[in-house]
Amino acid sequence: MAKKSKTQRAKASAARQARKAQAAELEAKGISAEEVEAQKKAEAAKQEKKAVEKAKPKKQRFKFLKEVRSELKRVTWPTRNEVLRWTGVVVGALLFFGIFVAVLDNLIVTPIVVGISSIGAGV
Repeated sequence: MAKKSKTQRAKASAARQARKAQAAELEAKGISAEEVEAQKKAEAAKQEKKAVEKAKPKKQRFKFLKEVRSELKRVTWPTRNEVLRWTGVVVGALLFFGIFVAVLDNLIVTPIVVGISSIGAGV
């Protein structure tokens, strides 16, 4: 355990003295320690109840939209040239794969299907 600093020891000592003075004052008034403890427990229960009430979420109707707006401010948006370049790449890839599938379909798949269907017609 770490050693307490002089300031921490002084604060603890002052708190102890204050508690002793309060106990002596209550004793002079004729209030018992049990009554004081009961009062402290009641106050703690009230504070806990208030804390629970505060912890309930309030309706925040536009919180989502505010968060979306803050996220969009953090986005690194592409430049116009980058958008045009990547659009060209996507269109080129679509054309390539469209032509590739059309060639495969017409040169490979269609003759196989025609050959299979002609087998059944010959019966």
